[in-house]
Amino acid sequence: MYSKDELAELIIKNPEEYNSYKKTIEEEIDLTELDFSNITLEEIDFSNTELAGTSFIDSHLSNCNFSNADLNAADFTRANVVECDFSESILNGTDFSYATVNYCNFTDADMAGCIVKEAELSDSDLSASLNLSATRADETTVWPDNDLLPDDFDTNYTKEDEEEESSSASDY
Repeated sequence: MYSKDELAELIIKNPEEYNSYKKTIEEEIDLTELDFSNITLEEIDFSNTELAGTSFIDSHLSNCNFSNADLNAADFTRANVVECDFSESILNGTDFSYATVNYCNFTDADMAGCIVKEAELSDSDLSASLNLSATRADETTVWPDNDLLPDDFDTNYTKEDEEEESSSASDY
């Protein structure tokens, strides 16, 4: 049995051994609040893993499996995220500000409160994501084509618009 810090070191220095170890255990792995900033991670199995508060700032992630992971308040600021699977993950309060997120799968991912300001989400599949309208975006967010978004999703709508409307209405 590895400690949290030993697992983090395995992920960084010997990802194949980490992935092999992960296949042998039944319980969920706790990698909460770890720092994976400024590194490259490829083909890491983070599925069914506790990653709340974990930092991936300025990292490059490709072909990583985050399916069914708890990513509450995880930080992907300025990360380059390519071909990763976020299906059925919890992304409440997860920060993708200034990140490039391409060719990722967000099927059944709960995105309530997810921050995508100035993020580039082109070619990622958000069509079956949950609570996408509750994300925090801005006019510089680059959304994928409409066929990769929920049918009723308006890319011009942001939570900030609603807050500005309610605050200006209460000014009178």
